Amino acid sequence: MPQHPSGAEKEKAVQAMFSSIARFYDLNNSLLSLGLHHRWKKRTLEAVALQPGEKVVDVGAGTADLSLLAAAQVGEKGVVVASDLNEPMLRIGLKKVLDRQLRQVRCLLGNAEGLPLPDATFDAALTGFCIRNVSDLDQGFREIYRVLKPGGRMACLDFSRPVQPVFRKFYDFYSFTLLPKIGTWVSKDQTGIYQYLPDSIRKFPDQEGLKKRIEAAGFKDVSYQNLTGGIVAIHSGIKE
Repeated sequence: MPQHPSGAEKEKAVQAMFSSIARFYDLNNSLLSLGLHHRWKKRTLEAVALQPGEKVVDVGAGTADLSLLAAAQVGEKGVVVASDLNEPMLRIGLKKVLDRQLRQVRCLLGNAEGLPLPDATFDAALTGFCIRNVSDLDQGFREIYRVLKPGGRMACLDFSRPVQPVFRKFYDFYSFTLLPKIGTWVSKDQTGIYQYLPDSIRKFPDQEGLKKRIEAAGFKDVSYQNLTGGIVAIHSGIKE
């Protein structure tokens, strides 16, 4: 993988890496976050306060964890579209959906920068650990804005910048030294994804920087909440 891929090169490289670890993705999520990702995802759902019968899109759904949580909240009369560009990841998500017989969840192969969905369709949009990996971050947020109805809510969960300097140093050591070794060992990966992931986090905008990018896409009342000392943050906003 090139050191600094961009555009189509980045998309191709990232998709190849995620395809290679798809079957180990959920296991490594739990191991590398010490199980905290489950709590982070539940808090993300709280940020949009879903109601029974609502329509939700999960952008970059991956293995569909957020979609499953959303399905429980919107109920059988609601709709959840789990969209992802990576077919092997989405296939695992689809199996979860089928195993649980969640008829309100539909899995859709689609690019976050050009969602194959109509304008002003959804009451809420979720994205978890996805937007950091798209080639054009701003276009990704514009697409989320486009598919939301006026008054629609958005919540974005992703890695961010730890608030305390001491904690930040410890986290840098963990993410750049331990995480790549553990992730690579568990998944037997040969693509370098567990070197790419911490590097992508370092290059990603911090809490305030991401807030400005979301506002630039048109969202109002944008705010964020830090979780686990700022390792991750949930940004939320509303389409007027």
